[in-house]
Amino acid sequence: MNDRHVALIGAFYDALGRADLAAMERCYHPEVSFGDPIFLEVRGRDRVMSMWRLQLGVRDGLESAYRDVTADDFTGTAHWTARYTFSGTGRRVVNEIDALFRFEGDLIVRHHDEFDFKRWSKMALGRPHGMVFGWTPMWRKTIRDRAVQRLDELSSFQGG
Repeated sequence: MNDRHVALIGAFYDALGRADLAAMERCYHPEVSFGDPIFLEVRGRDRVMSMWRLQLGVRDGLESAYRDVTADDFTGTAHWTARYTFSGTGRRVVNEIDALFRFEGDLIVRHHDEFDFKRWSKMALGRPHGMVFGWTPMWRKTIRDRAVQRLDELSSFQGG
């Protein structure tokens, strides 16, 4: 167990819970990459932080809790729960997420979140879209394309 890396993961999630983007950014390596079922792959600290700005903007009243943090000298894991109202629909979401981390220079250089996309889409989008289409590749692509488009717009607006 690497206590520094366990504390780093804790610091990241504590900052996320406060929506403290500056503190979150200090946990990330300049060459960090982030992946999840919606954004797939985001590279570079500026773009990853733009993704978090976007995420915090579409999640009203984000509450997060984390547990089961483990880390060694190279990798780490955690489980976290995100509770928020999805602004696109006004629907309440409780998303259970498994996170994987890789470290370089005592910073997070790789962060990957995994969650059940179909379950998320049912909560976030409701019926009929989430129930009927949430599992289809075409619907996933639509959600992903919209998310990346919003990220591109935010990044170009911020000069990132």
